[in-house]
Amino acid sequence: MRNLLRLVVVLFTTATFAQAGHIMQGVGAVNMSMGGASTAQPLDISGTLQWNPAAISVFDSKMLDFNIGLFFSSPELSSTGFEFDGATGQPTGNMISGVTEDDRGISPMPAFAMVWGKEDSKHTFGASVFGISGFGVTFPEQEFNTNPINNMQPFGFGHVESDYMLLQIGFAWAYELSETFSIGVQPTVNYAALELAPSPLSAPDFTPPAGAPGDQMYPNSDKASAIGFGAQFGLFYNSPSGFKLGASYKTAQSFGDLEFKNTYLNGDAAPDTAFNMDYPAILSFGLGYSKGDIDFALDYRMVDYENTDGFAESGWAIGDNGFPTGAVKGFGYKNINIVSVGLQYKGIEKLPLRFGYTYSSNPIEDELAFFSIPATAVIENAFQFGFSYPLSDSLMLNGVYHYGTSDGKTEGPMLNPNYISPTNPYGAIDNTKVGYEMTTSMIMFGISYNFNK
Repeated sequence: MRNLLRLVVVLFTTATFAQAGHIMQGVGAVNMSMGGASTAQPLDISGTLQWNPAAISVFDSKMLDFNIGLFFSSPELSSTGFEFDGATGQPTGNMISGVTEDDRGISPMPAFAMVWGKEDSKHTFGASVFGISGFGVTFPEQEFNTNPINNMQPFGFGHVESDYMLLQIGFAWAYELSETFSIGVQPTVNYAALELAPSPLSAPDFTPPAGAPGDQMYPNSDKASAIGFGAQFGLFYNSPSGFKLGASYKTAQSFGDLEFKNTYLNGDAAPDTAFNMDYPAILSFGLGYSKGDIDFALDYRMVDYENTDGFAESGWAIGDNGFPTGAVKGFGYKNINIVSVGLQYKGIEKLPLRFGYTYSSNPIEDELAFFSIPATAVIENAFQFGFSYPLSDSLMLNGVYHYGTSDGKTEGPMLNPNYISPTNPYGAIDNTKVGYEMTTSMIMFGISYNFNK
């Protein structure tokens, strides 16, 4: 039992890589294969608990759902900047460009859910443990004057690595007001962890010791964690004609500060920092239709980054002397729109097939692209194909393959607080660029068990 608990902790505290900003587009093999659309089409308990707690009222038995996926992303970080003389450390007057590929590899993505329902009861209960958010990159330091952004400090950032995950535990209750209309509520408890190297949240030391030009610039952080709380509310209408409507509102998940202990590259202790990063509020509307062998789902979501601590702020922190410290205040994300559409075809005996598509707008403005180098997980178009197969009367195997693309590069100028002026508020450096683009792929399998069967 102790080893099993350790395995669960390892699985559910592994970085989850997001698709829309830092928001996962779906949860579990069935919901992912429908493009994440589930607000008004409750095909499985995981997707339903994630997007509309009111819709779990359609499940009239005790059910369990467990999923595990293998996720691979291939971000590329590119830049155009100054060439430096290796002997003097001074700019040569030439500009160079380069590309660094991420070498993080494959990451696991787990999801667990249970629902308790009875055919003759108006009450349905659910519990879930989902990785709902995350980002992570590993861009190794490049050979000098190869890719400017990955030059050794202080000429670049050197090795760039980030690791963020958000685990959410939810307890849902749905109540049937009538045969066609249900309401639901789901309190949530969250655990988040973040690690950065180097840490842009810290003020760099601009006075390195003699003979060590790269040792005392931006420090690396340890892994800091925080607990957050929130809730989700939902409405679900299931008409006898097959049309379904759903709406849900997930409140902002409010966290305590992430408190980092920092270390310079030479091993010296750097000043501690604290950073508050909440999870944004999400408003979802859904349309569903089921008739014969067809189940159709369409969802729209609005993610409110512009009122979320850690994402709303942008620019450089200001010190007590009134000058920028070089520490970053936040990502500066704008609100995004997400559209998910899915289709399930049940015409093949014992082999329902699903097709899903997800579109997400980009939360990163070009002029602020520099601030999101540690968090490049932005996918504009995602395509999914999934299936289910009954292993027995009570046990179902589900699977999905996902492919996503950023559909172009997010790109803007390099920024430096020393270049700030009334007409250049972020310190953009002329003729420089930094950008990133990526593709993602994932294979996920899950099992659904119905205790009543």
